Amino acid sequence: MSSALAAIAFFVASTSPQMAKAQTPPIRSYQPKATETARNAQIQDQQQKAHPSRFDLKKYPIIDSNSEHWQDSLWAIGVLAPEETYALQALANVLQMTTAPNLTDPQKGIIDTAMQVGMQLYTLKPAVYGKLKPYFVRTVNESSDSQWIALSLSALAKSTDPAQSLSKAQLDKLILKIQQRFPNWQQDLHLRATIQTARNDNSNQGSTMPNLADLLKWQIAPQQSHMYVLCRPNREVLCLAIVKDSNGKFLKRGKQLWSVPLLLQSLRNLDWYFTNGRTPQGIYRMEGVSLQPDDELFHAYGQFSLVNLFMPFEDGVQAFLPNQKGKFTGNLQSYQALLPPTWRNYQPILQSYWAGNVGRSLFRIHGSGAAIDFFRNKDKVVKAKYFDWNATLGCLSALELYDQRGSLIKADMPKILDALNTVGKGKVEGFLIVVDVPSTSNEPITVDEVAKYLN
Repeated sequence: MSSALAAIAFFVASTSPQMAKAQTPPIRSYQPKATETARNAQIQDQQQKAHPSRFDLKKYPIIDSNSEHWQDSLWAIGVLAPEETYALQALANVLQMTTAPNLTDPQKGIIDTAMQVGMQLYTLKPAVYGKLKPYFVRTVNESSDSQWIALSLSALAKSTDPAQSLSKAQLDKLILKIQQRFPNWQQDLHLRATIQTARNDNSNQGSTMPNLADLLKWQIAPQQSHMYVLCRPNREVLCLAIVKDSNGKFLKRGKQLWSVPLLLQSLRNLDWYFTNGRTPQGIYRMEGVSLQPDDELFHAYGQFSLVNLFMPFEDGVQAFLPNQKGKFTGNLQSYQALLPPTWRNYQPILQSYWAGNVGRSLFRIHGSGAAIDFFRNKDKVVKAKYFDWNATLGCLSALELYDQRGSLIKADMPKILDALNTVGKGKVEGFLIVVDVPSTSNEPITVDEVAKYLN
């Protein structure tokens, strides 16, 4: 596995599902890859991969044989977020290819990475990367790839920099151009959702959240455990996970609901319908764990097992529905039937259906062995209040902290695995539901707030 792919695997489990009881490895008092020396070495590796010499087009043309080289190097730019002209030019050199004919799959992979890193830095560090604007505009107007067009429009719409942001008239003009070039744009999730988000269009039916009590009391299938992950629409704010057993009884810790915080934000600042975007709302099948018995992917996941989550239409699941082997293959109506009647026309809770339909997959709940300052642009994604958390490329991130000597300070994955084994009677199996709960306070949802819906 290339280092770029290994980095992407940060948030994607590569082992097969384990349906046995989740075995949490003993907590090591010392983790060699978490020492200050090891973490400095990890940053130095990224600095080498992001060195200006690696973006020399004469030495490293953007061709198939250099695919791994370019993806490694572009990933490193995303990690380090250097405020340097050479990094801007490197991204520009790739982004100008979005309108080129006869691209190979490896070349498209390089462009995919540049589009996501470019979008991340354009929206979060506009002082330097705002100069990518013409490449995004050109992609919208001329590219034939709907995902690149959607990413470009999203980047342009998200910009808050006065020098780069589009007026409503300019944005509407670009959207009209897309609709003219793609008459069936409403059948393309990336275009439809991006246009709706860019317009801040909440006019669809079901935009007001139904009663949360209905969702929390509902059983998707009989005799199944459920985990609920309750978030704010602003995913910079921590979410709250609670669990209930197969009889519908919520797990408690003493007299209070059992709960742990999770972070469901995208490191790339991408919306739910993009690969590597924030975790979609909706239903996931929870089935077994991926073991993490060694140090190979420690930086990716930390030292504990990962909880496997499966989206509708995703391969690899033994039974998305308990009475039906294999993956979910139903239509939208059969997905809606898994929800309480009051929630079936609520559009946000359908996100996992649509995201699975376009191929998003490999979601996990996992910790993180990476240093809290590994991603140098993280403070723009996750505000200082939650800076000790690492965002992901779609997965649900649990807290896992180490000191400079590599000793574990705190980890929530053991609590999560223990709770799921408890409600699952020795197995991690059931359903996970993600839902955003609006609030005027923009503070994390609390146990007391949730308890009101259970009484």
